[in-house]
Amino acid sequence: MKNNLRRVLVLFLLLLGFTAIAVAGEIKGKVTAQHIKSAEDIAVYVDAIPGKTFTAPSAAPVADQKHMTFVPHVIVVLKGTTVDFLNSDPVGHNVYWPNVSGNKKLAHNMGTWPQGQKKSFTFNDLGVAPLLCNVHPEMSGYIVVAPTPYFAVTDKEGNFVIKDIPDGAYTLKTWSEVGKPATLAVTVAGGAATANITVTK
Repeated sequence: MKNNLRRVLVLFLLLLGFTAIAVAGEIKGKVTAQHIKSAEDIAVYVDAIPGKTFTAPSAAPVADQKHMTFVPHVIVVLKGTTVDFLNSDPVGHNVYWPNVSGNKKLAHNMGTWPQGQKKSFTFNDLGVAPLLCNVHPEMSGYIVVAPTPYFAVTDKEGNFVIKDIPDGAYTLKTWSEVGKPATLAVTVAGGAATANITVTK
């Protein structure tokens, strides 16, 4: 009797494992740039899903100031995520954003701090925060605040992979520093989907 129960339990756990593997899928794709310099650093994310909310991760992504640049240039985060801003340069740096998607009421200045120190900020408003440094006006970067945890940033060739997404029908959106936003309907079935998007100036 005990052996039978163990077998049933093992089978149940295996089925749960197979189900988890089947549910966790990915969207692979490529962004093609038209009339813009590059398809690199374009944010691709799944738009809000009706009836679903998501908890922000406990691990904070890092926006570094290194070699007089924001690294990475574009960071996508889920709404409610705390971002750590680090200064890795041997000079003082400032971080501020004059608006979030044009809304100047959401402007924020984090101040200036020296090498090796960091400050944190929680992004609770959807949109794009253009990062600037008032000490070094040539520096720029972006925080894209998305409504879901399903997002990616394109590589130099425009490729992207959105991981750990369950099967379902979704709307993909893009954000680019110089290109117009693009939208694409995509269905993840059997744990995979392909999405090719064109971004134009």
